[in-house]
Amino acid sequence: MPYLLRSGCLANYAEVARSAGLNPHQLLANASLSRYALLDTDIRIPVEAVSQLLEASAAASGQIDFGLRMAESRQLADLGPLALAMREAPSLRMALDSMERYLRLHNEALSLHIDRSSGGLVTVRAEMLRAGDGGLRQSMELVVGAIHRALHCLLGRLHGVRLVPHRVYFTHAAPANPATHTRLFGTKPSFNQEFDGIMYRAEDLEVPLKTYDPSRVSEARRHLDSMLAERAESVTDNVRRLVACLLPQGKCSADEVARQLGIDRRTVHRKLRLSGRSYLAILQEVRTDLAMRYIANVERPLSEIAGLLGFTSLCVFSRWFAMRFGCSVSEWRGRRANPAQSTSAR
Repeated sequence: MPYLLRSGCLANYAEVARSAGLNPHQLLANASLSRYALLDTDIRIPVEAVSQLLEASAAASGQIDFGLRMAESRQLADLGPLALAMREAPSLRMALDSMERYLRLHNEALSLHIDRSSGGLVTVRAEMLRAGDGGLRQSMELVVGAIHRALHCLLGRLHGVRLVPHRVYFTHAAPANPATHTRLFGTKPSFNQEFDGIMYRAEDLEVPLKTYDPSRVSEARRHLDSMLAERAESVTDNVRRLVACLLPQGKCSADEVARQLGIDRRTVHRKLRLSGRSYLAILQEVRTDLAMRYIANVERPLSEIAGLLGFTSLCVFSRWFAMRFGCSVSEWRGRRANPAQSTSAR
């Protein structure tokens, strides 16, 4: 089954597309998405189709920051149930925790991993499960931009308070002009990084929120937890999310995945076996997805990609890639640059 997300993710799509001279309804049709997705924010639509729509829109408009332009005018209400979870938090730090916990109600393919181990800093890593091979640049810029916009909206009009990230990270190459990035985040992001995400100073996230109402928290939590229970994740999805997060950090192993799931390694293997899957198969799938993302960025050295994918050397990675894709990295990049040539060669 494909991963789904709320059509609220397309908030402002039509406006940004028209401002770039595009026909939003035609592009939606090309991506096999109904125009009603722009009218009803709670329709469930395929993540892969949305990713294709954003990449196609960026290509057609020539605006490499198309996804980020959508994030610029995002409102908290666009997140639906996730907005309720964040509004009922007493601080920005707790709002981030709520976003991490309830994100599945908004996007089944997206996960957040919040790391507070760096003294005085909080890092939010965004990971997207498989969404096709058409690239994720626009989707990830929209995601990271929307996270920051959500926190900005929660701050509201608090006098003298402006949230500026300590650092912003993207795995893809830098645009020729990062003006939109600087305008939205208040700082220039770092590109060609090992993950997509954002880092804040811990003290900046302790700002108390006006929207917090202690009398409503329990009721809101019960409602959201019941919604979450209806969308319980499989062990396969949980393992995929952890592998996607841990692999680029060089921490990925069946033992570490089991530890983070709170069970032992043998139990992980048994549960995967019952669902017809295996840890090694999932590892290979995630490696394949990440390999396509990393290699699409021609500025990233292959030796670095090999390390991010958990290979001991470039030679080992090259052999694996040839077996997995049936061609060398340079041939794969050539086919991506010239799809017509790739089709005629089959």
